[in-house]
Amino acid sequence: MEPTASHPIHVECSRFSSVLSLIGDNWTVMIVLTLTERPRRFNDIKRTIGGISQQMLSRTLRALERDGMVTRTVHPTIPPQVEYTLTNLGCSLAAPIRELGFWAGAHIAEIEDNRPAFNEARGVR
Repeated sequence: MEPTASHPIHVECSRFSSVLSLIGDNWTVMIVLTLTERPRRFNDIKRTIGGISQQMLSRTLRALERDGMVTRTVHPTIPPQVEYTLTNLGCSLAAPIRELGFWAGAHIAEIEDNRPAFNEARGVR
């Protein structure tokens, strides 16, 4: 939708912001990349990512499910097994995330080299 006098651009920014805050979150990125390999159970995701708390993983998976990027399937076993899978929408997000990861990998050394010079110039430790 194009911004108009009755529909200012800040309304569009607000809508984009809610989506970008989810997909720009580092845990979302890690979960999406992990699920591109195959469907996974909760603890498998947690082990694969490492460093994510159970609460944060639950919260992020729930947000991805709410937005239609992940499907949660409960298998009728004892105890019940829950599996998470990317939807088509989630799969479409994986490609740009992967490209961003490639960019970060190609430039991380340069970025890390720039930080000390910036901090030194401003007296930051």
